[in-house]
Amino acid sequence: MATTIILLFAAGLVLIIAEVFIPSMGLLGLAAALCIIGSIGTAFYQDSATGIKMLVASAVLVPLVMTFGIKLFPSTPMGKKLLVKGYSFEDGTAVDRRDEGLEGKNGIVEAALRPAGIARIEDRRVDVVSRGEMIERGEAVIVVEVSGNRVIVAKA
Repeated sequence: MATTIILLFAAGLVLIIAEVFIPSMGLLGLAAALCIIGSIGTAFYQDSATGIKMLVASAVLVPLVMTFGIKLFPSTPMGKKLLVKGYSFEDGTAVDRRDEGLEGKNGIVEAALRPAGIARIEDRRVDVVSRGEMIERGEAVIVVEVSGNRVIVAKA
């Protein structure tokens, strides 16, 4: 009887991993749930102490196995095909290259900074952020830092 409980539980955990890797529209997940529920029910049928142990084991192991499967998925061949690499600051695709040379430049606030807004710097509109202070429209600002896609300004 104990072997049946463990085999059902192990089959449920394997089916959870399989659900992450094989698109089955939930059928493998349903089979995993039935296996785990069956193992818990069989354990309670044997005696309540074993049932409680299996219930605790499933409460701990099922989320761990799901997390493991989800963490492992991007490195699988299917995961590499399905998941697109996003933009990053390192490769420069998420950054406006025109902002790199703005540090030290002066501008005029076009939309009040509360603390974010718009300033005209070198004849173009730039999304800027102050250091927490509110700067009204029409005031002069200076770019103090450019970090990634953030242009940080202060009153001139």
